[in-house]
Amino acid sequence: MNEDRLARQKEKLTREFGSELIGLLGSDDVVEIMLNPDGKIWIERLGKDMEVLSNSMDEHRALALIGTMASYHETIVDRDNPFLQCEVPLDGSRFQAWIPPISTKPCFCIRRRASSVFSLAEYVDQRVMTAVQAEEIKRAVQSRKNILIVGGTGSGKTTLANAIINEVVIECPDHRVFVIEDTAEIQCNAQNAIVLRTSLAASLLDLIKTTLRGRPDRIIVGEVRAGTEALALLKAWNTGHPGGIATIHANSAESGLSRLEQLIMEVSTSPMTKLVGEAIDLVIAIARSKENGASRKITEVLTITGGENGQYQTSSGELQAYG
Repeated sequence: MNEDRLARQKEKLTREFGSELIGLLGSDDVVEIMLNPDGKIWIERLGKDMEVLSNSMDEHRALALIGTMASYHETIVDRDNPFLQCEVPLDGSRFQAWIPPISTKPCFCIRRRASSVFSLAEYVDQRVMTAVQAEEIKRAVQSRKNILIVGGTGSGKTTLANAIINEVVIECPDHRVFVIEDTAEIQCNAQNAIVLRTSLAASLLDLIKTTLRGRPDRIIVGEVRAGTEALALLKAWNTGHPGGIATIHANSAESGLSRLEQLIMEVSTSPMTKLVGEAIDLVIAIARSKENGASRKITEVLTITGGENGQYQTSSGELQAYG
């Protein structure tokens, strides 16, 4: 697609979004913008309750916007392909849309791309984490420990990962960093870095395998979702590539480890407690919060020292492994 056509489609998207939504895309306190099938637009802002806009979006405008987004990315969204996952070309935000017949009317969810990277010190200042937790994370970065970040949807896992990557850049500026993700969310300003994104031709598993041939010092994965990629990542971390970072959906440190085991059990019948216990050194759990004015809260920072006989050894005792 030539540059003139791309520019015209960006202009078309700007008109279809409208001035209000364009303004929200550029607002630092906006986390998500969500269009429901009834035409109502909901907004999540940092540290605040969800709000609904007074203006709505009708079905025809929503379909036009989703169609333009698909056209920009040279794909199709129709009754046979009724959902779309891509990036908003105006700012790189994550875009997920659904149209009939899988929804009654067109709807979408936009996760805004962070406009800046927080430091661990800023997390402490904003009471998202304690000074003790920040120091523990810094030591893990300096010692090239493998870090697993767990949390629910919208809990701030990726933003925290960006903050820890920033610490990697500060502490180890000469390290060669590989970032692997589905959509552009991870922000890495390391001088020696390669960012790889999945496509129809290359899965997360494919990218993890090829990364091993690129002489990585650290391997960072945006989010682990499947058993094959979880197993490949843990093996990579265990075989000469320490200091990695990954995120996973879970509600606590313990459930994050259990989730990893569940994923691996999809592709292997062997007990994985030992592999997980050897590969994961630090588990950080983050959750939504409204305590002390903070919108997010680090609820756990758990050091894993090993795994054996169905249990994980931690700095504070033992955790029962999954199953």
